Amino acid sequence: MVKTVIFDMDGVLVDTEPVHYDVSLLQFKDLDIEVPDEMYHTFTGNSNKMIYQKIKDRFQLAHEVEDLIVAKNKLFLEAFDNKEDLHLMPGVKDLIIDLYENGVQLIVASSSEMAIIKKVFERFGLNPYFTHKVSGEDFPESKPNPAIFLKAASYSKAPINECIVIEDSTNGITAAKAAGIFCIAYKGKTAVGQDQSKADMIVTDFSDLSFEKIKNINSQ
Repeated sequence: MVKTVIFDMDGVLVDTEPVHYDVSLLQFKDLDIEVPDEMYHTFTGNSNKMIYQKIKDRFQLAHEVEDLIVAKNKLFLEAFDNKEDLHLMPGVKDLIIDLYENGVQLIVASSSEMAIIKKVFERFGLNPYFTHKVSGEDFPESKPNPAIFLKAASYSKAPINECIVIEDSTNGITAAKAAGIFCIAYKGKTAVGQDQSKADMIVTDFSDLSFEKIKNINSQ
């Protein structure tokens, strides 16, 4: 029986991917580099540390990775605060409440820095429902490395085989499966260019999920 659900954040809980994309373009312009969309889409699910190391290597930038991350996060937080039409993914709050009220433990495992995770959770009132937040900044390697999901599962009140992950990115799905956790892919409008074929299940609408529908999912 499913006792713990581990959510990714960007693209699963909240539609922040367009904000990340817009501020990244601003930063790339300031750096005088042009990152093709094909390359950008491979970043989804990676930590900023990994993303900016790839960019630094590809474009031979003299900047320190940490300085690039600080600049990106400053732009993101400013945009996040000013973007009034930023919303949770349709139906995800109802699913969160349904799981919570049925005693399912909820954990977030996001490649974003903890400052951004906290900002999102405060804005959308998610703190009461989640027991733990795990950030990709705490790991040497980000998704598709399974470390972040193994850490999240270590906080579970139940064994790892009673956990499931909800992800949207190729890297995140690969990480969840490498951790040995049942993975549901959310195919929202921001999952552009993401291969979700390795997921155990794919949904396009959170209304397709509920406690009753997933409680016995990994014992079937």
